[in-house]
Amino acid sequence: MTRFTETLAERVENYITLRRSLGYAFCNQAGTLRALVRYVTSERLEGPLTQAMVLNFVVSWNGSANGRAIRYGVVRRFADYLAIHDPETEALDPKALPRSRAVAPPRILSDAELSAFMSACRRVSPGYPGRAMVLTPLVGLLASTGLRSGEARRLDRGDVDLAGGVLSIRRTKFRKDRLVPVHATTLAALRSYARQRDRTYPVPKDPAFFLSSRGNRLSPRGLQAAFAAACKMAGLDSGKALRPHDLRHSFAVMRLAAWHREQADVQALLPVLATYLGHTRYSDTAYYVHATAELLGMAAERAWGGYA
Repeated sequence: MTRFTETLAERVENYITLRRSLGYAFCNQAGTLRALVRYVTSERLEGPLTQAMVLNFVVSWNGSANGRAIRYGVVRRFADYLAIHDPETEALDPKALPRSRAVAPPRILSDAELSAFMSACRRVSPGYPGRAMVLTPLVGLLASTGLRSGEARRLDRGDVDLAGGVLSIRRTKFRKDRLVPVHATTLAALRSYARQRDRTYPVPKDPAFFLSSRGNRLSPRGLQAAFAAACKMAGLDSGKALRPHDLRHSFAVMRLAAWHREQADVQALLPVLATYLGHTRYSDTAYYVHATAELLGMAAERAWGGYA
């Protein structure tokens, strides 16, 4: 390890500590910066940190264009901090890797597709029964509550009230806590999972509610691998890929459709949906409200009914 690498590693850890002391979770960003240190070490690079060095690091990552742009932005802000300690650090061009603001439309599941997907979750990876054991209730929870997958993974045992049927969601995207009541069928599934989990892992490695096959908290990569396997089994791997976050979109659409069927005052109920999803602004909730054929048909029927 060169002197530059040692110094870079030390500065990265100091920067991570600083950002977390300011209230930022800084998990993915910390991973990016530590990956930069590993890259510099493996390539035996000498300092100072340069534009070319950073671009080569970012391009070496096998991900989407937006993913590379996000990584570049993380390193660029770190470079500003590093320049305070090492004036030879190059100022990184903020426009070198522009991030596309186009957001791919979500995949909204029909009732039949969701049913097939849940069935696949129960049968996924027969050689690893622990995968189906955790994936089935987790996917069911995402579909029935609209939770973010990260919120579900971060649940600890103490956050899940199996008697009252209320989840305590902490450390949300907007740094706010909220309580989320669950439906009786969802609660029954969570209780069943908890019993299975405790029999399988009588001495878990951490307090997480959803455990991996190793007995510790389920990781994003572990969830994604199991999710993709279930998608393939359910025949949902063709066309637009299904993502865990799409279940949040599907929940919002299905909830609105249910309110329309019930002839409820949907406009008055939107704040309820926003609160349940953990949003602080209407615009955040509007992002999840997509005009599916069913919703448009219901809205048109109610609108014309008002003129009858």
